[in-house]
Amino acid sequence: MKVAILGAGAGGAAAVAELSLAGHEVTLWNRSLDTLAPFHALGGVAYEGVLGAGVAVPRLITADIDTAIAGADVAVVALPTFSHVAVARALAAAGWRADRPVVLNPGHTGGALAFAHAYRGVRADVPPIAEFSTLTYVARKYRPDRVSVSGRAKRVRAAALPGGRAALDVACRLFPGAQPVADVLAADLANANLVLHPPGAVLGAAWVEATGGNFTFYVEAMTPGVARTMRRLDDERLAVAAAFGHELPNLIGEMKSIGTVEAGVADTQDFAAAIAGGEANKRIKGPDSLQHRYYREDFGHGLLPFIELAAIAGVATPVAQSLLILAQALVGTDYREGGRTAQSMGIAGMSKAELIHFVRTP
Repeated sequence: MKVAILGAGAGGAAAVAELSLAGHEVTLWNRSLDTLAPFHALGGVAYEGVLGAGVAVPRLITADIDTAIAGADVAVVALPTFSHVAVARALAAAGWRADRPVVLNPGHTGGALAFAHAYRGVRADVPPIAEFSTLTYVARKYRPDRVSVSGRAKRVRAAALPGGRAALDVACRLFPGAQPVADVLAADLANANLVLHPPGAVLGAAWVEATGGNFTFYVEAMTPGVARTMRRLDDERLAVAAAFGHELPNLIGEMKSIGTVEAGVADTQDFAAAIAGGEANKRIKGPDSLQHRYYREDFGHGLLPFIELAAIAGVATPVAQSLLILAQALVGTDYREGGRTAQSMGIAGMSKAELIHFVRTP
């Protein structure tokens, strides 16, 4: 299959490695020539970790989106979710055909809705769109030409907007850990990061600024107080999912299925022990500043759309709202400006019944 991978961060680089190893013809696109320059110099993407070690060589590495997507069967968007709107508009402007699927790896919370709404603002013929609840890898770029993949998801939830079955089928073929669920709301509300990152990001902010992230986020920063806050936030997530008709596992159960909590963990209520003991995450350092993606992505494009969905569902989310308010004060930004709101997801003014109908009816 000819795959255009859009995004050259850790997720995109890991996808280049995995899909090249699987025999697909891959092109790699990124807007920044500076990001691509180390890959150009190497002649490919170096990788190490659970995928093995070597250099994956895409057919093309380019900052020109028209060239990147020419002849592609599918576009895999492997970018931070705050880039989705810009990429949707760029794809639409580049003439991406309406019969070619788009896979958001990941979509996180509200990704497919926001991507489709932004695309529709440029062109009416929206392609099939599928999303994953979380990235299919635990990956970091510690060097600009190399991706270290410490974990590969055993299972992520996958869903498509109505009419997007072709995208869901392709997504499951490309990424074997994808498990289809009933609708995008089920995938959106299975986003582990909206629970996993905000409590520690807020409650550990002084440590972030004092040390520049020189601590382990999932071990040293996983204190009892952080874990209690996380459990309360997770309870809110499960209540919103139930209001939309979805029974989801708690955070630890979800992370066990992904593979970032060890399979042998029996006590899914002990958040601190389960998360700190996960091999894939235990050596990951904390954010190096308040501009890290845990702040840039997981509040405005994780917690905020969750709060917006909760409002439509009629479920109170005091912990989520408190964390968002505190993060805005810490970072000095209003996450609603450029964040994933009900309006940017194209669902403003909908009732719960209308939203359920919108995501389930072809």
